Amino acid sequence: MLTLFRSRRLPRALCAASALALSWGASAQAASSGGPGFELRGPEMVMEVTRGDTTLPAAQVPSLLAGDEVTLHLPKSEDPDDRLRDFLFVAAFLRGAVNPPPDDWIATGQGWKDKEKDNTLHLTVPEGAQQMVVLMVPRTQGAQGVLEDAVQGKPGEFVRAGGELYEASLDHARLEAFMASIRAQGDRNPEALRKVAPVLASSLGMRLQADCLDKVLEEQAACLIEGRGALVLSDVHTSSLADTLAGAPTDLALQLSATPQAGSGSYSAYIGVARDIARLFGAFNNPQFDYLPALTERRADRLALRLNTAPSFTKPKSVLVVGMPSVEADVLPRLRSTHAAPICAAQGHVLLPVEGAPLVYASDFAHAMALRITASDGRTVDVPVTARADRGGYVFDARAIPATFSGSLRAHLHGNWGFAPFEGPDFTLQRPGGGAWHSVGDNGTLVVGRDSTAVLAGTAPACVSAITLTGSDTRRALEWEVKDTERLAVSVPLEGARPGPVQLALHLQGEADPVTLTLETRAEASRIDTLQLHEGDGEARLTGQRLDQVRSLVLAGQTLEPGALQRRDGRDVLTLALDAAGMPEAGKTLEARVLLTDGRQQALPVTIAPPRPDAKVLSRSVRMPEPARGTRPLELTSDTLLPAGGELVFSLQAAQGQRLGRDTVVEVALEGAAEPVRLGIGSGLMPSSPGVLIARLDTGALAPGSFGPLRYRLVANGVAGRWQDLARLVRLPAIDEVACGKGKAAPCTLQGRNLFLVAAVAQGADFADARAVPPGFTGERLEVPAPGADGLYLRLRDDGEAVARLRPEGA
Repeated sequence: MLTLFRSRRLPRALCAASALALSWGASAQAASSGGPGFELRGPEMVMEVTRGDTTLPAAQVPSLLAGDEVTLHLPKSEDPDDRLRDFLFVAAFLRGAVNPPPDDWIATGQGWKDKEKDNTLHLTVPEGAQQMVVLMVPRTQGAQGVLEDAVQGKPGEFVRAGGELYEASLDHARLEAFMASIRAQGDRNPEALRKVAPVLASSLGMRLQADCLDKVLEEQAACLIEGRGALVLSDVHTSSLADTLAGAPTDLALQLSATPQAGSGSYSAYIGVARDIARLFGAFNNPQFDYLPALTERRADRLALRLNTAPSFTKPKSVLVVGMPSVEADVLPRLRSTHAAPICAAQGHVLLPVEGAPLVYASDFAHAMALRITASDGRTVDVPVTARADRGGYVFDARAIPATFSGSLRAHLHGNWGFAPFEGPDFTLQRPGGGAWHSVGDNGTLVVGRDSTAVLAGTAPACVSAITLTGSDTRRALEWEVKDTERLAVSVPLEGARPGPVQLALHLQGEADPVTLTLETRAEASRIDTLQLHEGDGEARLTGQRLDQVRSLVLAGQTLEPGALQRRDGRDVLTLALDAAGMPEAGKTLEARVLLTDGRQQALPVTIAPPRPDAKVLSRSVRMPEPARGTRPLELTSDTLLPAGGELVFSLQAAQGQRLGRDTVVEVALEGAAEPVRLGIGSGLMPSSPGVLIARLDTGALAPGSFGPLRYRLVANGVAGRWQDLARLVRLPAIDEVACGKGKAAPCTLQGRNLFLVAAVAQGADFADARAVPPGFTGERLEVPAPGADGLYLRLRDDGEAVARLRPEGA
């Protein structure tokens, strides 16, 4: 209750009224400027609802049903000067926007009376009622009749007002819960706000101002709750009644509430409720009464009113409009589990993550909530749970579970939503105890030389907190993944290890000693998968595992020796050279014999595949890069050279018997490059004539700074041809000028940039008496021989055979 300050100079009643108005008005300006701002404390009501044999306080009642018994009165105060009970209150049941309620649906109480029959209303929700609304006004002669006439005169406005105020009260409860949690977290542990704030916003259906988390710790909490009215997002239980009422008046307030500026869309009705209600009741305001909206905060059986405007105790006096629970069947929340995997319930406070019902955190509608846990033998136990918005679910104490409950347990969240039974989601809990851990299937033996995966089975894999690989001189933490209710997969790194036993230690929550498992390791035997050979190829490719143990391969009378061994996509690829002339044509099937170093042999069938796609270069032309302004052009002395920044155009002719279709791709790559440049029809390739393609390669598609031999190959129908030489990519310096002194013996100076790309400069193509450029040269001037008739010749550092010519100026 609000504490009032009494003045000796004023009569007691006037003093109380003035103090009350001052207290309620203290933050009116702030409230009106900051959104809805229902910051002002008003009077309280006591409300209980009885349905059948069950009586619930107001805080636990989300909705009413016909036949419910409602008790309503203003609480008594210990302070004899407290005038907050000095109100007339009118409770009315409404049955629609166009059907005025009959007289017996409206009841009046006088809060200042001491007799229960005068200050307490005992109401029964009538059949056909849809909404309940309460009006409160300071004690005034004749107010009862005026308010009853107003309700019966325009019931539609009160239907809308009651519904929207009730919904806005629920939104306000979510907002207050969010702000209180943010403030508490900011005071108690500001470092945790970055982690807790998103969880709170998700739990309570609030808009998270994520940029606030980038501020300094001291400013985060204040920033997160700034602009409080715009934080509340729509919830299925608090959607605006204006969207669902049929036959409600289409007035200015209804039109306004549908605009984005008024908070429609993803924001709740809480945004515009004060403005809407003000317009709804504008027609009622008269010199005697003004109507003000009031939200309710539910605490047990108390309904504490919150106002956004200070009320008036002089004419026109303020009539507080209070929205009450609607008359309808309970709409149960759609509470869902957000964690499908088993949850360890071995120790501490265990979280059951849920989503879909913000009001379970911001109200007491969900009450008597418990988790029914069922053991494998059918025994059950109910454990109380607590909703925690800051953790995103319900929390319970693992110590409440009997010690004899172990292994995998079925758990079901249940309780009441108002008067109705409420069934929540199911969970799987796990607790260690009973049953030994063991390896599953063939995974008891691991393979050295690579990372192996061991599948382990036992009770409560969700409770494994750490797995370590132990040995005489090593201890290494391992990564694992829970597969199901009994198994987990752990990755065991064995690269460089020797065959033999290894030990794993499993640390489980709630268990003092780890569980130790011994697994055997062995060297992997060779495994031969496929042998691939195309007609005309000079090599065969063997795929499998541990192909380093292949000694040789016998095929069509030839003995093939192992060549390069590579690891691709988790498999070994071994290349073996052969004489293509001695191999049969495509389509023939042969038998190959693979000989291993340990003496074993394996027979392997191979069918000769069609020839790989192939094409030869008919002609090529090089477009030199445009010289920068103020620089001298260079020319290359060979058409096999391709300058960086230039373009190569070349034509390809398909090998005999092959065709170049629209699915043909030409790949161009530098030696050792990870990714080639792919040219296709319409993207660098153009058909010229049957069997001939024109390719255009822009060196800008290559990695910056690239140089060296370029190769090409054809790819058709997923089959790649052999790599062939295409050109040599070189980088060129930028030459500004060559200046020589007077006289034959006078020195000449070459000026430019990137001169470190030049290895030597000479007067003639034979590079006699050439001037060498030291490696790593960083200067922009270089002493060179005097230019000859053909200019100067520059040997490029990228390729010892590559030469560029600088023609005489003006030539």
